[in-house]
Amino acid sequence: MAKKFADLRAQMSPEARARAQAQAQAMLAEMPLNELRQARGLSQKMLAEVLHVQQPSIAKIEKRTDMYLSTLRSHIEAMGGELEVVARFPDGAVKITNFSDLGKAAPV
Repeated sequence: MAKKFADLRAQMSPEARARAQAQAQAMLAEMPLNELRQARGLSQKMLAEVLHVQQPSIAKIEKRTDMYLSTLRSHIEAMGGELEVVARFPDGAVKITNFSDLGKAAPV
């Protein structure tokens, strides 16, 4: 007989629940583009319509390991997000701002 997840969770100690929650948050903080799109409830076709491209273009972007920041930014923005470039060092992190206006129209 299958057990309900809520029943299993209720049997866990508070420490175990906290560890599980921390692991879940860590897993959600890092994911490939295709999983991010799926987590946002979007299909490749839906995203393609927003970006005015064909669905195979979305599949191609999601398989890339190297792409322009402007391509990644438009992909993230089409999902309702905002791209930030952050450099992490042992003594802290720095948000790189050179790319914040990437792809936006230059003032005339």
